[in-house]
Amino acid sequence: MALANKYRDKKIKQEHTIIDNILPLLEEIAEITSVKSIIPGRINRRKGSGIPPYLQLKYDTGSGIKLLGKNSSSVQEVFVVTDDIEGTLKLLKEKDYIK
Repeated sequence: MALANKYRDKKIKQEHTIIDNILPLLEEIAEITSVKSIIPGRINRRKGSGIPPYLQLKYDTGSGIKLLGKNSSSVQEVFVVTDDIEGTLKLLKEKDYIK
């Protein structure tokens, strides 16, 4: 018998690494009713100096929203799947989850 959602913890796909201190932000976003799934993507190195982790809005995709998770040494693509892009963006901004 195959394991259903082998790499999922609630709505967050965890097949790959998630950069330091971004997971708690993603867990809070996963609690939003309109969010169907959160898929962390590729990680790239960046130059920085001790900045706290944060999420930055990139653009709308066909199935939701692309964010960038950033900390002092890395940047990671994060895809948020939602049926209500406008409503989800409004909540993310109201709750100060994205910059």
